[in-house]
Amino acid sequence: MIASAELSSEVSGDHARRPRGDASFPVLSIVVPTFNERDNVRELVARLDLCLAGVRWEVVFVDDDSRDGTLDTLRDISRSDSRVRFLHRIGRRGLASAVVEGVLATSSPLIAVMDCDLQHDETLLPKMLVQLSAPDYDVVVASRYMKSGSVGEWTKGRQLFSWLATKLADYVLKTPLTDPMSGFFMMRRNAFDQVVRRLSTQGYKILLDILLSGRTLRVKEIPYTFRTRLHGESKLDLIAIVDYVALLADKIIGHVIPLRFVMFASVGGMGLVVHLTMLALLNRFAGVSFVVANPCAAMVAMGFNFFLNNMLTYRDMRLRGFWPLLRGLASFCAVCVVGMVANVGIAAVLFQQKYTWWLAATAGIFMGAIWNYTATSIFTWKNVKVSDRPVADEKPAMLAQPDGSSR
Repeated sequence: MIASAELSSEVSGDHARRPRGDASFPVLSIVVPTFNERDNVRELVARLDLCLAGVRWEVVFVDDDSRDGTLDTLRDISRSDSRVRFLHRIGRRGLASAVVEGVLATSSPLIAVMDCDLQHDETLLPKMLVQLSAPDYDVVVASRYMKSGSVGEWTKGRQLFSWLATKLADYVLKTPLTDPMSGFFMMRRNAFDQVVRRLSTQGYKILLDILLSGRTLRVKEIPYTFRTRLHGESKLDLIAIVDYVALLADKIIGHVIPLRFVMFASVGGMGLVVHLTMLALLNRFAGVSFVVANPCAAMVAMGFNFFLNNMLTYRDMRLRGFWPLLRGLASFCAVCVVGMVANVGIAAVLFQQKYTWWLAATAGIFMGAIWNYTATSIFTWKNVKVSDRPVADEKPAMLAQPDGSSR
């Protein structure tokens, strides 16, 4: 970690800013995840150049295979400015994982994380540097909810969602913060190194992930006003909300039960409701015999489970396109048929051994779920080809933030 005196001199401007071609060691690395931000990257670099005069810095853009010309712009800028670097990710998605990869690609003693959409106030970066120049704090967070901070021109619905998300975070976060959902912060590299192996990289709230993984981190908040996006569009969607809840669940129970299994089992529970509903419609209302209606309902439930798991449980490797989906559905159904046989068989054996009916049935369901989860993760999703994974010309699920900012 760089000495406090050196940091202070960097912030105060005692060192002249190096020429662009100079490979001097940067004091600060700014990690910026991007997806379809062509109209913002050049402006962001220009603003960083102005506000960080006198500081040795670099910016590392981590792009999830944008198709709008963002990569061409990044290549052009990086060829003329050695302080600008970028990582091009293919077949991998998510803000949290992008930030982690970006940080690991740097060697600076200080790391800042911010969005590319210009909604974060880059002029706060020198203030964050000042706070970290003394050994009192590990993380400095830009807060919208401090007395002089503001969420800007948010709608009532967005404010309500952000408030609810913050309240949920308060239940699991030991560090008292006004804005644990902030996507704009700076931290020491040694603090990041302490928690990186415990990060879940689930979803997009990397700050919350870091704070939950390193509960002894010393945190300082400074106020800021959230700006209005100038170019592009926000990527907030329902999947982003699911990702946020999944992150909290992963931090609470992930060390005991894999989060993906919990999501898989939850989808299975919803599939059971679909099965029973379809069975009732066919048998009770349409007059179809039970022998015919039950397998039809089972097939509908299997299809429902496959598509919902593909969208939620395995969203980071989900299948797309007609043939990949068809192959995945076929393998999923084949695996689930085996799981159903195992379910019934185990339940029957336990019932014959004088176990109560509900205990025998529960054991059968549990073992069937474990088989289905393990086998489908291997045969349906684990071997997904990169060409079958999400393409970047569609909105990815895990890039939005509950505060309405985006990648």
